Amino acid sequence: MKKDIIISGVGGQGILTIAALLDTAALLSDLNVKQSEIHGMSQRGGAVQSHVRISDRPIYSDLIPFGRADMLLSIEPMELFRYLPYMAPDAVVVTDINPFVNIPDYPDEAELRRAIESFPRHVIVDARDLAKKTGNIRASNIVLLGAASRFLPFDDATFEKAIEQLFARKGERIVAMNIDAFHRGKEAVADQVI
Repeated sequence: MKKDIIISGVGGQGILTIAALLDTAALLSDLNVKQSEIHGMSQRGGAVQSHVRISDRPIYSDLIPFGRADMLLSIEPMELFRYLPYMAPDAVVVTDINPFVNIPDYPDEAELRRAIESFPRHVIVDARDLAKKTGNIRASNIVLLGAASRFLPFDDATFEKAIEQLFARKGERIVAMNIDAFHRGKEAVADQVI
């Protein structure tokens, strides 16, 4: 078993939180994991990415080679296009549809959606709307993790335990909200055919 995942977005969207949850889930499952991250100009809304490699065998590099990523998980829809050279032919794209417009010539949203829909295996989620229903729009990243979970080698209980471990210091309410966000994301894509 091997999963190579690239998580992308802009600073402040929770890319590194998703990576930490994947790392924790892998460790809870007695799997090997390596992670690499690039913060870029994260404090100014710049590009942030993380490579997460999970396997039941030793992993020798924390960077995913071109053409080998099994998943592109993007919190910001346009950011996923930076990492197309990394995609394996059968890779799945999981993305929020809500843009973070941080440049003057951001592409037309309808064109952006058509481009995403051109990928043979894609999941598009309105993570912002689902996160609002949990009571915290900042949980969009956890909604997307829930949407991506069907392509990952962990069950719900493992993800819930990872969320509990990562957010325990913030209190039970925050843990419960993030578990709710995870399940909302999972349920939102349950009927999508990939």
